[in-house]
Amino acid sequence: MVANIAIEEIENFFGDKSKQFDDFYSNLCLRRATESNIEIIGEAMNRILKIDRNIAVTNSRKIVDARNYIIHEYYSLSVDILWSTVINHLPKPKDEVMALLDNE
Repeated sequence: MVANIAIEEIENFFGDKSKQFDDFYSNLCLRRATESNIEIIGEAMNRILKIDRNIAVTNSRKIVDARNYIIHEYYSLSVDILWSTVINHLPKPKDEVMALLDNE
């Protein structure tokens, strides 16, 4: 699924190193690539929720909201919002979406 690929890409952007805010903050390419993938993930989640609003994916609404914020409020996008999404809202949905796909 496209959302899982995008989550994996974000994880791969960091390589084998632990995720550190200072590294993220100082790397414009990393931030822009992350923004793009969050947009992709958010759009995929939005489409999933339109099919079934009761689907159990943790933080799905927050991921869609982050996507909308990136697209519509770009001028005021803070690195903190991106970082929070990467650290707090992406890890669990990846596993949950894979489990949903396995059950189909």
